[in-house]
Amino acid sequence: MVQTLCCPDSSARLDCYPASSERILPAVVICPGGGYSWLSPRESWPVAEMFRQNGFHAFVLRYTVENPPLGLRPLRDLSWAVKEVRESSGEPYVDPHRIAVCGFSAGGHLAASLGVFWNNKDIFPDASLWERHRPNALILGYPVISSGPFAHRESFERLFQAKEKQSLFSLEKQVSDNVPPTFLWHTVQDGDVPVQNSMLFFNALVEHHIPCELHLFPKGVHGLSLATPEVEEPEKGRFADPHVASWSSLCVEWMHQTFIQL
Repeated sequence: MVQTLCCPDSSARLDCYPASSERILPAVVICPGGGYSWLSPRESWPVAEMFRQNGFHAFVLRYTVENPPLGLRPLRDLSWAVKEVRESSGEPYVDPHRIAVCGFSAGGHLAASLGVFWNNKDIFPDASLWERHRPNALILGYPVISSGPFAHRESFERLFQAKEKQSLFSLEKQVSDNVPPTFLWHTVQDGDVPVQNSMLFFNALVEHHIPCELHLFPKGVHGLSLATPEVEEPEKGRFADPHVASWSSLCVEWMHQTFIQL
């Protein structure tokens, strides 16, 4: 049975998919995509189950997407979720030093936003929160990143009306030496969120010497999720692809290597 935690300050909730172990294990907080207008089921529980089967406690965040402009509400929801997972005193037993945030599409933008803004005093003025909600790693699948020429414009318009605010959340401009290690993957044929989004973020990470790994797959439309038969959507051209599906095993391997070094 899925356990659910509700945010006291918003409509957000956190669904928990614990690994079948009583040992202290790393955790992954998953942010589904949906252009900041809805939350994709295909990027929710199937992804959580994949991580759970690989020895991670998985959590799916149902962040705020209603009543735009959303502003900072989704980011505050994710801040709450990571802090809640880290400070949990009961089951499942989470390693507080090994918590990754995983996001797809607009959910990737949300995950990356916490990765770059976790210690931003203008967004999070309470410095006592910073280490409590800081992700230890980021996993970004075909993420929305840039508000520039390669933008998924609808996502930014759902967040902010003002162009200067949209520019502030063009995350390739916000990378610093404090961003957590990051795993990215994208398909070159993505027609909704251009592959340049991942490339711009990756280049910024490299410039700041952040440990990072990027996988670009030559074929595939946007929103493939796990790219396995269980998440196929033939009517939208989303078919299982074993090559693209390899991102999950690559990611799990990367997480184990990354968390060993923490």
